Amino acid sequence: MAVGTKDLAPEQLRGLDDARLADELKKAKEELFNLRFQSATGQLDNHGRLRAVKKDIARIYTEMRERELGIGSAPAQPAGEAAAAATGEGAKAQEEQV
Repeated sequence: MAVGTKDLAPEQLRGLDDARLADELKKAKEELFNLRFQSATGQLDNHGRLRAVKKDIARIYTEMRERELGIGSAPAQPAGEAAAAATGEGAKAQEEQV
């Protein structure tokens, strides 16, 4: 029996880019904070949700670490972005913005 959010299944986490993964981590940590606060004040109805959110956070950290070690990889860039990065146009555009 799997515990956690169905939206954050490992297969779906692998499909997210690094920025989206960081956003999901931030949202999960905020939810955990709110759940802990509710628990401390006696307002928490579903205590199982605490465990589920903790496991979601662990899944996100695992995916981030796998990418850092080169075990997993971020999804491929769209063709337009990959071509711009390969030709160096992306770097030139960033220099002009600064």
